[in-house]
Amino acid sequence: MGDNFQERLARIQERMAVACARAGRRADDVQLVAVSKTYGADRVREAAACGLRIFGENKVQEAEAKIPECPGTASWHLIGHLQSNKAARAVALFDRIHSVDSLKLLQRLEAAAAAEGKRLPLLLEVNVAGESSKFGLRPEGVPEVLEHAGELDYTQVVGVMTMPPLTPDAERTRQYFRRLRELRDEWSARFALPLAELSMGMSHDFEVAIEEGATWVRVGTALFGERL
Repeated sequence: MGDNFQERLARIQERMAVACARAGRRADDVQLVAVSKTYGADRVREAAACGLRIFGENKVQEAEAKIPECPGTASWHLIGHLQSNKAARAVALFDRIHSVDSLKLLQRLEAAAAAEGKRLPLLLEVNVAGESSKFGLRPEGVPEVLEHAGELDYTQVVGVMTMPPLTPDAERTRQYFRRLRELRDEWSARFALPLAELSMGMSHDFEVAIEEGATWVRVGTALFGERL
């Protein structure tokens, strides 16, 4: 790992480009979300100075405190679990939400976006592995939510997200990334929805995710260093 942020970023971007090439994809097919959760605004400012624009946060409360101290050019994505009673605050803060995991939350976000007069892209979080310790819709629960997607005026379901079981062997995550892509394709055809976005892959497995079709990778520790 490089000694400074610019070096670490360059290495991540190179690895992303190589993974895209292996998969026969263009480098600009995949976007990097710099996961800034738990890191201070000073680290975000440093990252922005190196050219990064998209930052991922896990918690509404942390983002509320941090965002005002960060460059106005930053685009903020919520990638962590969102309680439905915080939907309005999330709509006001974020440009995209990756972690919609219930029909109730989708409806709350639609109402909040309407009140805000804001168009907001959303992704459904899918618990592909069925882990009881993780949030996310079970695959069999996704169609019920997508049936309502065509009724939305202010929010738009543009794709799906997943977090596979944690393992030091990145190759073992491939089956979950591939399965999400296959499910996405099925749902897209069934409901006539583009669902173009696949948010999957983190610091330890983003290259495998890219090979399996990721359009967003969420990288934190490989960019910012180990969290304290």
